[in-house]
Amino acid sequence: MAVLLTTGQAAAELGCAITTLRRLIRADLLPCLSRRGVRVMIPLPVVQSLSTRKHAALDRLSVNEIAVLRVDTAQPVDEPDRNWLGFSASLTPEDLLKALRGWWRCDPASIAAGGVLPVTLSGYVVAVLTGLERWERNGEGRHAFPDARLAGYVTDLATPTITITSRVDDDQRLAELLLGTRLASHSGGAIAYVPTHTAN
Repeated sequence: MAVLLTTGQAAAELGCAITTLRRLIRADLLPCLSRRGVRVMIPLPVVQSLSTRKHAALDRLSVNEIAVLRVDTAQPVDEPDRNWLGFSASLTPEDLLKALRGWWRCDPASIAAGGVLPVTLSGYVVAVLTGLERWERNGEGRHAFPDARLAGYVTDLATPTITITSRVDDDQRLAELLLGTRLASHSGGAIAYVPTHTAN
C-alpha cells in the first residue's frame, strides 16, 4: 500500500504553498486521493511524479517568446458566452475552451505572434490553445480570441494523461510537447510572457 501524505506534507515535498497544491486537487487533476475526515491524503508516488516532471521544452518552438495564460480552478460565472472561468479536468472540451479563450488584459499581437498559448495551473501546463490569429477587444480593454482552438488538455497530472482535441497536425505536436510539463512564469495578471531562448 502506498504511503499517503497530507496536503501539507505533499506541499513541503514539492516545495510549494499548500494553496498551490490545493488548486490541482480542486481542478480534479490528481488521481487516487483519499479522505480521512476533512483531510485529503495524497499517495507518495503522485507527489514524486509531480516533483520530477520535466520543464517545458520551449527551445523547440520556432519563436523567441510566447505568452502563458495563468489560470485558477474553474469557477462558475454568469456570462452570455460561457458558464465557467478557469480550468477543471472535469469540464467538457467545449466548456473548457469557452472558459479559457478570454477576456484578459494583454498584448494580443504578441500572443498571436507566439502561435500557441500554454495554459498553466500551479505552474503545470494543463491545456494548450492555438488558432490565435484573430482577436476582439471589449470596452474594458480586455481581449478574447474567438477562433481559438483547444489543442488538448490534461485529465490526470500524475501520469500525465492528456486528451488531444484538435485534428490539426501542428496542434497535436504542440499539445504533446507542452501538456503536463512545468512552466514557470511571473506576472501581475493572467497573461505572462516567457522567452523561449531560441534567439542566439
